Order: sequence, then structure tokens, then C-alpha cells
Amino acid sequence: MDPGQIRQFLGDDWTRAEALFKETLHSDVARLDKTNCYILENRGKMLRPALSLLVSRACGKPSEESVKVAVAAELLHNATLLHDDVLDDGSLRRGVPTVASMIGTKPSVLIGDFWLVKAMKTVLDCTRHTRQMADLFSKTVLDLVQGEMLQMEKAASGDTTEEDYLQIIYYKTASLFETVCAGAALSVDAPEQYAAAVSEYGRQLGLAFQIKDDILDYEGDALGKPVGADLRERKITLPLLGALKKVDALQEARIRQMVCDIPSQEENSRAVAGMVESLQGTRYAALRLEEYVSGAKDALHPLPDSEEKELLLRFADYCAYRTI
Repeated sequence: MDPGQIRQFLGDDWTRAEALFKETLHSDVARLDKTNCYILENRGKMLRPALSLLVSRACGKPSEESVKVAVAAELLHNATLLHDDVLDDGSLRRGVPTVASMIGTKPSVLIGDFWLVKAMKTVLDCTRHTRQMADLFSKTVLDLVQGEMLQMEKAASGDTTEEDYLQIIYYKTASLFETVCAGAALSVDAPEQYAAAVSEYGRQLGLAFQIKDDILDYEGDALGKPVGADLRERKITLPLLGALKKVDALQEARIRQMVCDIPSQEENSRAVAGMVESLQGTRYAALRLEEYVSGAKDALHPLPDSEEKELLLRFADYCAYRTI
């Protein structure tokens, strides 16, 4: 499935979202407006707003609130990327220089704040369900902060468990997917069983999406992103956790210490990556990924059959088989 096909399928709903997105980001401050245009020109696949509009159509008839939820989701997502590139000292994003590497970390933080406030303002403009929408998106913002803090804590201690990992990726990725779907259902006043179904779909889909990202960090992707970025940041993700299941306690302790020492012993990252490959850690992660993809698909059973539902099922498969 090509995400572009979904955008084309969404037709006028997508056109309205695009127009609102660009309008919302306009600024009279030249440097800010120029940077926003740069981000727009080099944006990703716009998966979250496409998902949001698709869910709203699978659950009912899209409204103006549906468009606002879609736009708010993408604004929030990009705000987190602008902040992440500062925290991770990232120089490339989607194959092009990050804002932080081009104009500095301080402007990148401020521009991230601009996108974040614009996201919340768009949510507050959902006048029919203002409080419910604000609660959904506020929870996700809190989750994003908690996820980043927990990840930093675990990177320093080197004691990440699979339970910790799943909590981190829920906070940092799946929470927004869940909110996108829940907000889309709310925007069309979907029946409770539909709303519960798509919220669970979003949660499982988000977990699958991040697991796939973490597999690609060991295997590389179509943009030529450097392999092993997570290890260099001392992040213990599912492929490594899968490999650790195949060694004894002493070996596990030694490997975890090697990860902690990567900032001063860079060669450790290559050694640990080689161990993950030899112990088929990415295969373990791929099997867990399939479980979450299946869970996402199963969650959609209460929805009536439609072309939108079929595309949501294919969207789940895309998360498992994408190369970027």
C-alpha cells in the first residue's frame, strides 16, 4: 500500500486538511515562516492525518472537527520531531538536514513550541467536543514527555526490560496513534463500540509502527539512514531485548554494560549490533511486530464493512512491511 493512495482516496477531505495545515502554520515573522515552509517541503508521509480522516470515514461522515483533528495530529507529531532532533543531536531527518543542524538548537526548540501551541489551538477550535478533544491531546502530550524521560532514565541505567520498552513506545508513539483514532471517532459522534474499536486499533498500530522503526534501526532503511543510531544513544530496543533472551545472566550483564559504555567506547555499538544479528534479535522483534499488527486488525471487527475499513486493514500491513 502506498500512503499516497490513501490521500488520493480521501479526496476533498484531504484537500481541506492540507489547506488548514498550511494556513495554521503561517507567521508574519519571516524566519519562522521560512523555516515552516522548509519543514512543509520536506515533510514525511503524513500518515497520522491520513489515518485520522480514514477512521472518521470508517465510523461516520467527516465533519470540520474531523479535519481539525487530522491537522492537530500532524502539528503535534512534527513538534515532537523538532524537539527530538535537539535531544538526540540529530543532523538528518527524512534524508535532509534537520532544523536544529541548520539554524541551531534554540530556534528548533522555539519552532517546536510554535507547532505544539498551534496543535493545541486547533484542538480547542473543535467547538462541539472541546473538552473531550483537549483531554485526549493533553494526555498524549503528557505521555510524550513521560516517554522521553523514561527513555533517558533507562538509557543511563542500561536496565531496560521488555515491559519498560513497551511502556516507552506506548508513551512516545502509540499514544498519539490512539488519540488520532479516538479523536476521529469523536468528531463524527461514532457509537461507543466503534470508538473503542478504533482506539484499540490505534494503540496496537502505534506499537507495531515503533517496533518496525526499531527493526529498521538495525537493518537500515530506504533513505540510507545510518544503522545503529539507537545504540549510539544507548537505547535498548526490542531487537536487542530479543537477543538477550538467548544468553545467560552473566553475558546479559556484560552486554548491557557494553551499551552503557558506548559514549566512551564507540566500537561497542558495532559489537552489540553484530551480536543482535547473530542471535536473530530482529527476527524476535519481527514476530512480536506481527502480533501487534494482528491485534490492530482484530480490533476493527465491530466496524461495518467498507472501503475505509479495508484500507485501515491494509494500513496495518504497511506498518509491518514498510522499508522506511
